[in-house]
Amino acid sequence: MSFPLLTATAALPALGAVVTAAVPAARRTAAKWLALLVSLATLALAIIVLVRFDPDGDRYQLTESHSWIADFGVRYELGVDGIGVSLLALTALLIPFIILAGWHDADPLETGSKRWRPTQGFFALILAVEAMVIISFEATDVFLFYIFFEAMLIPMYFLIGGFGDRAHEHGEEAASTQRSYAAVKFLLYNLVGGLIMLAAVIGLYVVAGNFSLQEIAEARANGSLDMATNTERWLFLGFFFAFAVKAPLWPLHTWLPNAMGEATAPVAVLITAVVDKVGTFAMLRFCLQLFPEASKWATPAILVLALISIVYGALLAVGQRDIKRLVAYASISHFGFIIMGIFAMTSQGQSGATLYMVNHGISTAALMLVAGFLISRRGSRLIADYGGVQKVAPVLAGTFLIGGLATLSLPGLAPFVSEFLVLVGTFSRYPVIGIIATFGIVLAALYTLVLYQRTMTGPVKAEVSAMPDLRVRELVVVAPLIVLLIFLGVYPKPVTDIVNPAVKSTLSDVQKKDPQPEVEAAK
Repeated sequence: MSFPLLTATAALPALGAVVTAAVPAARRTAAKWLALLVSLATLALAIIVLVRFDPDGDRYQLTESHSWIADFGVRYELGVDGIGVSLLALTALLIPFIILAGWHDADPLETGSKRWRPTQGFFALILAVEAMVIISFEATDVFLFYIFFEAMLIPMYFLIGGFGDRAHEHGEEAASTQRSYAAVKFLLYNLVGGLIMLAAVIGLYVVAGNFSLQEIAEARANGSLDMATNTERWLFLGFFFAFAVKAPLWPLHTWLPNAMGEATAPVAVLITAVVDKVGTFAMLRFCLQLFPEASKWATPAILVLALISIVYGALLAVGQRDIKRLVAYASISHFGFIIMGIFAMTSQGQSGATLYMVNHGISTAALMLVAGFLISRRGSRLIADYGGVQKVAPVLAGTFLIGGLATLSLPGLAPFVSEFLVLVGTFSRYPVIGIIATFGIVLAALYTLVLYQRTMTGPVKAEVSAMPDLRVRELVVVAPLIVLLIFLGVYPKPVTDIVNPAVKSTLSDVQKKDPQPEVEAAK
C-alpha cells in the first residue's frame, strides 16, 4: 500500500495543532517554534505532492479511497487535480509566513487587562485551519468536503473574536465589542450558507445514491444519471450559495470587511488569502462538474453579480478611512474577477481565475502583513494617522508600495497576468461584461495610490517620526512574497502548466469550447 501522502499533508498540521495547544503556558516560545516547524514540515510535504503531480497524467492523482460510513455511501476519498494542488501549495506556503508575522500577536497583554490570550491556542488554531483547508482542496467525496468546509468556521471564529486587533480608536472595551460582532457575523453568514448547502448535499444523495464526486460526474457524462432540470438547478443554487458566501460575492460579502478589520493582520490574511479560496475553488470543482447545465443556466446572473462585486468593492475601497477595511473591499473586487473568470466558461478565463487565486493570495499577504507591521508600530488603523513614513522607514514603505502595486495589477507583477487572462477570456464571450470590468482596474489604481500617498509621503507626522524600519523577522516574512510576486509576474508558466489541463477538463464537463475569433477574410 502506497504512502497516503495527501492524508499526511492534512494530518500533520492537525496533529501539530493538538500538540501545540498542549504545550504548558510557561513555554509560550516553545509553542511558537513548534507551530512554525510543523508548518514548514507541512510545506515540505506539499512540495512533494507538487513534484509528484503530473499535469499530463490522470485528472485526479495521489488518490486515496476508504469506506467510512458504508450505510450512507460516505467514503474517505481524496485526490488532487491541477487546481487543487496549486491551492494546496499556496496554503502550505502562506501559513509559515502567517505564523512568523503573528509571532507576538498572542503575547500576554499588559497588566490589568481584562483579556487573557493563550498564546498556544492562537498558533494551534492557525494550524487547525490549515489542516481543514488542505483537506477541503483534496476531498473528492462531497460529504467529506462539506464536513471540513463547515468545521473550519470554528477555529476561525475564535481567531477573530478571541485574538483580534489591539489597535482601536475607541479603546479596548469598544474593540472587544467590535471583535465579538465581527466573529458572530462571520459565523452566522457562513453557517446559513452551510445549512443551505447541507440540504443540497442530502438532495444530491437522494438523486445520485452516493457522495463520490468522480462517480457522480462520470454518471452525468455517460447518461446513466439524468437529473430533472429543476432538480439540478435547485441543487446547484444550494451549493453555489454557500460558496458565494465564503468567496465572498456581492451581496453576501458584508461579513468580510468586519472580520478582516477586527482580526489581526495575519488572521486577516488567513481569511482572505486561504479560507476564502475554498469558495471559489469549490465553484470549479463541484458546481461546474456536478451541475453543468445549471451552471450554464445561471451564468448570466452570476456574471452580473461578479461585475457588481468588482466595481462596488473598488468604489468602497476608495472611500475607506481604515487601512485593513480598504484591503478587505479590494479583495471583494478581486474575488469578483475570479468568479467572473470561472463563469466566463473559457480556457483563458478559468486559467486566469485559478492563477488569480494563487496570485491574489500572495499579493494580499504581502500588502496586509506589511500593513500589519505598520499598524503595530503606530497603534492605529486609520489612514489619517500616518504621513511621511517613507522618510523614517524606507524599507517598510518600499515593500508596502510593491504590495500595493501588485494589488492594482501592475504589469510585471503576478496579479497582472491573471487579471489580463480573466479579462481576455470574459471579453471573448461576453464583451460588454469584460469592458465594464476594466473600470475595476482604474479604481484599483486610485485606491492603492491614494493609500500610499496619504500614509507614506508628505510631511512626517510627529507620531511616526521615531517609527523603526522592518526588523529581521519581518523582512523574512515579506521578502519571499515580494520575490514570488516578481517571479510569477515575469514567468507564470510553472503555475499555468499545472492548471491548464484541469481547466480543459472542467470546460469539457460543461461542454464548452473557446469562442473562435471573428477574422475578416482577406480581400
